Amino acid sequence: MKQTKLIMGMPISVEIVGSEVDHKIFKEVFDYFRYVDGKYSTYKPDSEISLINAGLPKKSWSHEMKMILRMCEQTKRQTNGYFDIVRGGQRDPSGLVKGWAIQNAASILAKHGYRNFYIDAGGDIQVSGKNAKGKPWQVGIRNPFNRDEIIKKITLSTEGVATSGTYVRGQHIYNPLKPKEAIKDIVAITVIGPDIYNADRFATAAYAMGKKGIEFIEKLKDYEGYMINKDKTATMTSGFGGYVSRQT
Repeated sequence: MKQTKLIMGMPISVEIVGSEVDHKIFKEVFDYFRYVDGKYSTYKPDSEISLINAGLPKKSWSHEMKMILRMCEQTKRQTNGYFDIVRGGQRDPSGLVKGWAIQNAASILAKHGYRNFYIDAGGDIQVSGKNAKGKPWQVGIRNPFNRDEIIKKITLSTEGVATSGTYVRGQHIYNPLKPKEAIKDIVAITVIGPDIYNADRFATAAYAMGKKGIEFIEKLKDYEGYMINKDKTATMTSGFGGYVSRQT
């Protein structure tokens, strides 16, 4: 059973495999995404992050918000400053929050006993178990120069996969070390990780690194990456091929 809703400015799809799926679980998951959007969207003037950017005193920040901002700082340290949510004095934790929210949504499904499912929020994906055919999930990587074309299919059963790039949303990711320079040497990088929270945050940082991003992913234990340059050349990490689907 599959449902899709437009939340957080993007389509979010939840597919659950099984003959006994309670429809209420979809509402719970989508309501959670709506909660996240209401709290962390910088486009909503009454969201907590917008109020913080407008000067809300730290003593009034929620415990969860403080935790998210600490996680962002941790990621900044882990990526040598390439993951930075502050630009022009304004905080935008969306590069971390989306993957975190998908991971939490997956935990909601698992808590209710579901083991075979797929959550896709704007192209960032967490899978669990097997698809309706009893096989591992297949995820397609789109050609950034022709979004109707799938250039690679990868097979996953427990992992998360995130893609960062400019071909959908334009230049929304920047290099914090050179904030005035647009990232032009690459167009997309896809990262497979143990879960979507980590895959997403490291994909964002790797994209900000430009061509060096694939080297950063190569050095991360349990992560694989696939980068496409502006000249339509692809570079992958040493273990990425192990995920490439052999199925037709």
